[in-house]
Amino acid sequence: MKDSVEIDGIRLHLGHPDQSDGEWIGQRDVLKQLLACWLVVDERDLPLTPRLVGTPGIGKTSLAMAGARSRKQELYIYQCTADTRPEDLLVTPVLAESGRIQYQASPLVTAMLRGGVCVLDEGNRMNEKSWASLAPLLDHRRYVESIVAGITIPAHTDFRCAVTMNDDDSTFEIPDYILSRLQPTLALGYPTRNDEMAILKYHLPFADADMLSLTVEFLQQSHELKLDFSTRDGINVLRYALKQLASDPEHPVARDSVWRDALLKCLGEEASDLQAAAERKRRSLGGNSLPMGLGDFFFDPNHPLHPDYESESDDEFEDDDDSDF
Repeated sequence: MKDSVEIDGIRLHLGHPDQSDGEWIGQRDVLKQLLACWLVVDERDLPLTPRLVGTPGIGKTSLAMAGARSRKQELYIYQCTADTRPEDLLVTPVLAESGRIQYQASPLVTAMLRGGVCVLDEGNRMNEKSWASLAPLLDHRRYVESIVAGITIPAHTDFRCAVTMNDDDSTFEIPDYILSRLQPTLALGYPTRNDEMAILKYHLPFADADMLSLTVEFLQQSHELKLDFSTRDGINVLRYALKQLASDPEHPVARDSVWRDALLKCLGEEASDLQAAAERKRRSLGGNSLPMGLGDFFFDPNHPLHPDYESESDDEFEDDDDSDF
């Protein structure tokens, strides 16, 4: 693997690919759709640059990573932010140990030159000026121009790209001339119950069955109520609960109490009553009803996820001065 390349007398120092492990679980159709976008069916054909859209934590970046692994290509990830500049996206001048200026290629440019896959993560957080610098890369020209280095950088024929976008309010509106280059739109939905359980087991194989079930039940109810709690949220809740249990083994407490405490610490009071949260969201959106069948249903009062549930060990959990929870 080359550490640098020379273009028009300018030496570019390249970055390193992402080495993260991972497995794509469930939703095989959307993975097939992504791979179809990256196919080239004729020597005159060009790959597409799709938008991967969905709520935060649903697995958009993991999907792109799975696509790169399926194609057996190096993966590069660029995290887009509101203050990303064109030179950040392309080539950045840095001061080398020799005291001279050294030109460092971004993950995107490194992928272009090595024929890898680049994921522009949370692309709708970038401003228009940064997007404008990518316009020639995202159409038939397939190159970028670095004003800083004064060179034009062509993309390798094997270069592929995808852009992830979150559905939230803290984003920029992407101009139409860029959106027309980011096609098609691939939407990720929430995983099924079985897939969500498989995902949790993959990330936390050491978690016991009861706590896994509590987490999946919570997530599935939130999905049904159209709330934005994601599988990533469930993983964080479960991981924190397990750490709490392990932190003080000499003072054991009920696992469901620890889990509910982790839920509040990670996701806030809103997560303790999903039906009320859904009703507030419905009112803020001007809707008239909850999803069919769920308007009058949450959890059985004796179920650990019911907001009024009290386990026999709650008093011990709250009064134990030695507890870290």
